[in-house]
Amino acid sequence: MERHGTLRWIDRLAATLLMALALAGCNTAPKKDPAYAPVRPSIPARLPEQNGAIFQAGYEVSWFENLRARRAGDILTVKLVEKTKANKKAKTDVSKENTTGISNPTILGSSPLFNAPSFLPLASTKDNNLAFGLESSSEFGGDGKSEQSNLLEGDITVTVTEVLANGYLMVRGEKRIGINQGNEYIRLSGIVRPIDIDSDNTVLSTRLADPTIVYVGDGAVADASAMGWLARFFVSALFPF
Repeated sequence: MERHGTLRWIDRLAATLLMALALAGCNTAPKKDPAYAPVRPSIPARLPEQNGAIFQAGYEVSWFENLRARRAGDILTVKLVEKTKANKKAKTDVSKENTTGISNPTILGSSPLFNAPSFLPLASTKDNNLAFGLESSSEFGGDGKSEQSNLLEGDITVTVTEVLANGYLMVRGEKRIGINQGNEYIRLSGIVRPIDIDSDNTVLSTRLADPTIVYVGDGAVADASAMGWLARFFVSALFPF
């Protein structure tokens, strides 16, 4: 009976694990990042009506305005044209040689000679003196090279979160794309000058100040391309060899 009870417990545990894995595999919906949430435009307060005039000023009704973003809550399309390339190369060569020699000294007009003990196998039993010699050499060579290039193209539409005192616009936004078993996220934030916004309400990403551009992914494909924790240990600074 104990054997059958153990088998049933193992079967239930295996079924629970399989159900958890299935639920984890089905949960592929893109997740929103609150730090890049859009900002809703504020509703302007209605001014009191003034009698005695046909034209009433102060309302959010503009007859002659363009489509450029200029207020909190407006949308702006950022064209991603990021392209970077960096090269670094270092080479070091170090060589050192040292030779030291001390001849047999002269003491009271004669050079001392002595007989070495017979138990020293490498020394002669006669004609030994106090001469000394030392030679050493060391060499070191190092070579390092690093090269990196990045390319990011596309469009992302963001919202204006704040209008600064000088008229510049703080923008942020996130694009979430769910593809099969994985998700792709593009997050962007920065500061835009209104003069850099084109007539079609677009701006190049290279014109953003203090930009933050993040392109990440999750899901089965991202997990398969990630290095495991044990492999990361062998290439980290913690590994002593």
